[in-house]
Amino acid sequence: MAETLSQTSWADHARAVLVQAGHQRGGARDAIIDVLAAQSCALSALEIEDRLRAGERHVGRASVYRALDLLQGHGLIARLDLGDSVSRFELVDPAGGHHHHLVCDSCGSLVPFDDADLERSIDRLSRRLGFSAVGHEVVLRGDCGACRN
Repeated sequence: MAETLSQTSWADHARAVLVQAGHQRGGARDAIIDVLAAQSCALSALEIEDRLRAGERHVGRASVYRALDLLQGHGLIARLDLGDSVSRFELVDPAGGHHHHLVCDSCGSLVPFDDADLERSIDRLSRRLGFSAVGHEVVLRGDCGACRN
């Protein structure tokens, strides 16, 4: 997530949105929000469950999926599909900040990146084509340095 919103303030924002929508706070959902807020990039439901378990927090898989559906339904997280049949989820910055992804086809590592020149190029391309882009995703695939060696 870009620098416009810290992870702590995202967690506070997410909890406030859910309370305002009439959802009561729940221990499992709060734990999932904390796991998501501590990440710099996307996680799968299984990775979230594993991190909760590693922190000695036992949250059932169904609770993880319910919380993810709720958070996504309120626009707090976005689903990221990278073509490997695994959905990942990452924070949505209400201020619009975002990043893109590098994916290693060999080991599956996912690396977030920001690039101001790329953003300007996307804006110029949209204007040149007369297209009003409201969002975009950039995923670069290949092999990471460790897999190339």
